Amino acid sequence: MLPALRKRSTFPNLVDEFFGRELFPGFLFETDKMFSTPAVNVIEGKEDFRIEVAAPGLDKSDFRIELDHNVLTVSSEKEQKSEDQDEHFMRKEFNYLNFSRSFSLPDIANTEQISASHKDGILTITIPKKDEAKVKPAKQISIQ
Repeated sequence: MLPALRKRSTFPNLVDEFFGRELFPGFLFETDKMFSTPAVNVIEGKEDFRIEVAAPGLDKSDFRIELDHNVLTVSSEKEQKSEDQDEHFMRKEFNYLNFSRSFSLPDIANTEQISASHKDGILTITIPKKDEAKVKPAKQISIQ
């Protein structure tokens, strides 16, 4: 049984809700980054579950992973500031990235052994299965 995915929006977008993105494409927002949620792969292997979160531009220190009552939550808050200045013109931009994804873990998950790694913009969370839930090889039974 795979972990159940629960998507929680932490930053509602009223323009999208009322008008949709097609009405003002690129007019109000230069990028979808500030309102998007990273793509996630959930993989069930023989001995574990893996959750891969694609979040390019984020470092491992930008993530927060919590486990509460068999619900695993991956979240991030990051503020980016940029400033361009020349003789006559000054421009400041603030970009906030904020997301949260929650996964209900099955009873067969070994929540004491969860690990995480970050490489090339992919956060990988490994959730081992309990020993009794792991796929065991076929066993030959002799006939008496």
